[in-house]
Amino acid sequence: MIEQETFRLLEWQRLCHHLSTFAATKLGVMASSHLTIPHKVEETETLLEQTKEAYRIETSLNPNWSFSGIYDIGDAVERSKLGGMLKGEELLNLATTLAGVRKLRRVIEDLEDSPFLKELVDNLRTFPELEQEIHYCIDDRGEITERASPGLGEIRQKIKSLRSKIQQTLQSIIQRNGNALQEPVITQRGDRFVLPVKASHSGQISGIVHDTSATGSTLYLEPRAIIDTGNKLQTARGQEKREEEKILRSLSEKVALVWEELEQLLAIATSLDLATARARYSLWLGAYPPEFVDFADGESITLRQLRHPLLVWQEKNEQGTAVIPIDVLIKPDTRVVAITGPNTGGKTVTLKTIGIVALMAKVGLYIPAKEPVQIPWFNSVLADIGDEQSLEQNLSTFSGHVRRIIRIVDALKEDNVSLVSEKGENESQEFSLLNNKKSLSSSLVLLDEVGAGTDPSEGSAIAIAILKYLANHNLLTIATTHYGELKTLKYNDERFENASVEFDDISLQPTYRLLWGIPGRSNAIIVAQRLGLAQEIINESQELAGGFSQDVNQLIGELENQRREQEEKYKQAEELLSKTEHFYQEVETKANSLQERERDLKSQQEQAVQKMLLDAKSQIAQVIKELQKKGSPSAQDAHQATETLGKIGDRFLTPLTKSKPKSSYKPKLGERVRVLSIGQTAEVLDIDESAEQLTARFGFMKMVLPFADIESLDGKRFEKTDQKAKEKLPKNESKSKNKGITTIKKAEVKPVNIRTSQNSVDIRGQRVHLAEPVLEKAIAAATDLGLLWIVHGKGTGSLRNGVHEFLQRHPQVGSYETAPRNEGGTGVTIAYLK
Repeated sequence: MIEQETFRLLEWQRLCHHLSTFAATKLGVMASSHLTIPHKVEETETLLEQTKEAYRIETSLNPNWSFSGIYDIGDAVERSKLGGMLKGEELLNLATTLAGVRKLRRVIEDLEDSPFLKELVDNLRTFPELEQEIHYCIDDRGEITERASPGLGEIRQKIKSLRSKIQQTLQSIIQRNGNALQEPVITQRGDRFVLPVKASHSGQISGIVHDTSATGSTLYLEPRAIIDTGNKLQTARGQEKREEEKILRSLSEKVALVWEELEQLLAIATSLDLATARARYSLWLGAYPPEFVDFADGESITLRQLRHPLLVWQEKNEQGTAVIPIDVLIKPDTRVVAITGPNTGGKTVTLKTIGIVALMAKVGLYIPAKEPVQIPWFNSVLADIGDEQSLEQNLSTFSGHVRRIIRIVDALKEDNVSLVSEKGENESQEFSLLNNKKSLSSSLVLLDEVGAGTDPSEGSAIAIAILKYLANHNLLTIATTHYGELKTLKYNDERFENASVEFDDISLQPTYRLLWGIPGRSNAIIVAQRLGLAQEIINESQELAGGFSQDVNQLIGELENQRREQEEKYKQAEELLSKTEHFYQEVETKANSLQERERDLKSQQEQAVQKMLLDAKSQIAQVIKELQKKGSPSAQDAHQATETLGKIGDRFLTPLTKSKPKSSYKPKLGERVRVLSIGQTAEVLDIDESAEQLTARFGFMKMVLPFADIESLDGKRFEKTDQKAKEKLPKNESKSKNKGITTIKKAEVKPVNIRTSQNSVDIRGQRVHLAEPVLEKAIAAATDLGLLWIVHGKGTGSLRNGVHEFLQRHPQVGSYETAPRNEGGTGVTIAYLK
């Protein structure tokens, strides 16, 4: 009984009504309007998991997750079970319900991580054969189709023929006797076709009068010529009705055979709709799933930025004021929380908020608070909130409160008795001796203005006694009070905790914020003074209140001010952290943009160099071609050719030689560098310049890295000079005699090693003796290009060694070297041709 009173006091039915607006079916609306509170934590956990899985489906916007076509067919199934005949519309609703539930089951079966919903539909049967038979016999309007039976089709054809015959006969009568009719139309009275005949011309058309108008001027007459045909039509209609009843009864009997499975299907559909409604309501609230904690075993209650769901509804749907959230942070050794503060400060709303979210968690709803949402699973929620005066029962305010508290204490005793019966008497006694916390009733008790309504001294004494009793016998009690004596309980008993609702001295208005660890102070004298009460009265009231009371209020005020300052600093620190993160993101974005720009510039430079090389080779080839045309060139011709080549060299080689000198970057101790192989930054701890490597720390790890695997944060890299390549470069100048002509004096510059399809050859997988002819051919083809990329792979190194021996003895190869690491490393050799 007290639990039902608690539901009424917490306005639980209003929340259920709000939840029902998110249900999609009539069954879901009914179920959500009358939620059953689970009595076991396992039931709650199942409901919560179903809500989470439905929440994921809702947020994925799956178009197939729809409850359209699902109806409440419970009454129809029950009537068929009792032998009743279902109507065509009822059978059609049953068929669409089977199809709708089957579609939901398919969606669930396609989900990867929804074990609870899959378990719910695991044994579901949707009877596709029955659905098909119903659709075969019943059309979309709920009427029986002609194909339902051969006899029905014949009867309906006969009815159509008789109706047509009657229509033709009546049309003929209208044409012959138009002056006798009020209007030339065919109408019906009952199931008979009639004509509206003027009363004054009743003798002109013979027949049976079935009705008259209100004035008596019109007679609705069935002409004698169609009476026999009309009788036949009535007989055919009777046959049609009997045949339709036969079909409906046959389908109803088939429904009755599976009534148990259909009732189970309805229950599953209702559970799915209810889980979806909980998910949609939770999503609308901006709520998060609760995590049930063991409060008696040392885990705290954490409900940050908690909002009352009914106030959220008022704010969003009824133009209410903005909801001010509260923080509920209760340590596990606390058994009683005493909330103090001025009237209209939000104490009662705080009680209702905590109570209603405890019930929401039990039924599998999310809680409108900030993550993490940590709350115990309470066996029951018991409340004494509001005034229970009753003139009929001769109850005062104080009596009403006491009567309700008595019912709460009785409920706690019953809870303890059930705990004893579950554990066994011997085990429970030993359990209580070892750990008294575990023997407490796992209930949440909410008391508003405990001990109020009587003499203050006696009321405060009763309030203290009640709270101490509850501290000994219950898991958690939250009480509001104006009694100052209750504020001191915390300092004598660690099981008690103080909290207060904040009051703004300047605006004389409550802020509705909940402050923990600070008792509320009396603001009556301050408010009266600010409102203009005579100073003489204020002074006397202060003297009567006593200096100690003023000192306590002043101390509490200073504590509140310090708390505000700390909260303001916390907000400033959060803002600074947010700005820092934003600045870091901007810097990172700009750095990425600069790196992208650098890559684009390098690409453009490489393209320009390639174009210059092609132009230079083209012009050199033209000079050689002109010399070859002259046959035996003279010394003057050779001199002109030399000058021309010199000009070409000055034009094309100068931009290359005047390129920016390479950066001589070297890392320094303590510097942060970027590790290229993993894309992360690390701190330099030690440098070994002789080995060109360093030791760096990345997180908790230390690693040894070569200089080539790092770069500075601004993109500079270590450049290593390849001495072997320098040694193998050909000399700058050479002279030879050929037919008395001195060869052209030219600077042999190492070609720019840009890799293309024309200057590359792939010999991977071949043996040395088979690869040599391929290399010979490739060298001959690449002579004009100046270099050849040979891809031989790494493997055991035998093919690479054979290639190097071949290049050393080849007359057209000036030098060779292994490719850079980013171009294949030891798996590729670059040969520079003479």
